[in-house]
Amino acid sequence: QVHLVESGGGLVQAGDSLRLSCTASERTFSDYHIAWFRQAPGNEREFVVGITGNAFMTHYADSVKGRFTIARDNAKRTVFLQMNSLKPDDTAVYYCAANTAGLPRTPTLYDYWGQGTQVTVSS
Repeated sequence: QVHLVESGGGLVQAGDSLRLSCTASERTFSDYHIAWFRQAPGNEREFVVGITGNAFMTHYADSVKGRFTIARDNAKRTVFLQMNSLKPDDTAVYYCAANTAGLPRTPTLYDYWGQGTQVTVSS
């Protein structure tokens, strides 16, 4: 069982930045690929970005390319999501998720989820 905890959300203005963190309980954290998803009210949960366990590969949704950056520190069992040039459309609850099979963009293919952190971007 992997326990994931997100932090770093908040209320910001358009153009501002935030850094989200996802910290895991699992000692073999590097075995897990980590993705960030987000869900706005009334919308389905959507893939934002993912990083492989060894950090060799990352995948970004087109909507965040060039603005968001994912990184991980396996010694600290933490994945970071740096979000720059935030837009009101980025407003959502952001979740991190883990699995060992890859970085699919389908939420149901992830085994473990955090509780989420709210990001609100005002115009």
